[in-house]
Amino acid sequence: MTTPQPTPGTPSPTAPATSTVIATDLDRTLIYSTAALALGMPDEQAPRLLCVEVYNGRPLSFITERAAELVQQLAARAALVPVTTRTRAQYHRVHLPGPPPKYAICANGGHILIDGRTDRDWHDDVRRTLADGCAPLAEVLDHLVAAADPAWLRTARVAEDLFAYLVVERSGVPEGWLKELQAWTAERGWTASLQGRKIYAVPRPLTKSAALAEVVRRTGADRVLAAGDSLLDTDLLLAADRAWRPGHGELAETGWNAPNVTALDTVGVAAGEAILLRMSTWTEATRIGQG
Repeated sequence: MTTPQPTPGTPSPTAPATSTVIATDLDRTLIYSTAALALGMPDEQAPRLLCVEVYNGRPLSFITERAAELVQQLAARAALVPVTTRTRAQYHRVHLPGPPPKYAICANGGHILIDGRTDRDWHDDVRRTLADGCAPLAEVLDHLVAAADPAWLRTARVAEDLFAYLVVERSGVPEGWLKELQAWTAERGWTASLQGRKIYAVPRPLTKSAALAEVVRRTGADRVLAAGDSLLDTDLLLAADRAWRPGHGELAETGWNAPNVTALDTVGVAAGEAILLRMSTWTEATRIGQG
């Protein structure tokens, strides 16, 4: 079983070389639903918010206005690359401030988007890798549904025909159930994790970091900054020169850290702004140092 590897070569002629790639997870790292805002302050002190996603005609995800300014500043200095477990359709609902990012990574690395469109070569390579070393998606999905209790299972879903997840009532999931699932999936080349109200089953080679490596190759970047909050972000953070995680999420709950990762105490939408501010400070200092 192998992970899709970057194709040797020079940076893609479709994009000018850039010295820095900024790879950031979206949900609960950069953007926040109403339930995840966690303002934690009196209403009169709350920051002004900018809606960046609408779903079924209603505002769904937000960033602070200061964060919106920082996104545009960073995009002018580096290649800003959203990296998400979202499907392509879910990603396309998000409209960050400024010009649309040239590169984006969706479906946990299953799709690299260039100017909003799937790079077929990368996706086909991913498909071949998964077919070669992992149990079929249908087998894993059937096991997930059969092993779950209808008392706490709300729905089972498949994302981009690449991985599956269950939406559950977290308090009802028995202690030890996830460990049993993890042992079962590991024998079949998959991973399992509980994140919020979702239990993900993802093929082991399907990673954000593998897709990021290909984007780095194409841009010609020699530095990577990253941010993320969940267990599916660990490989992304480890692949970066400098990375940050907020004070909420599964990584914070488990105390996960690494030498190149700064763990912030800030939570909620303020954490997104804090991460962007640190990235902006780092890129500006680097720019001045090179000047």
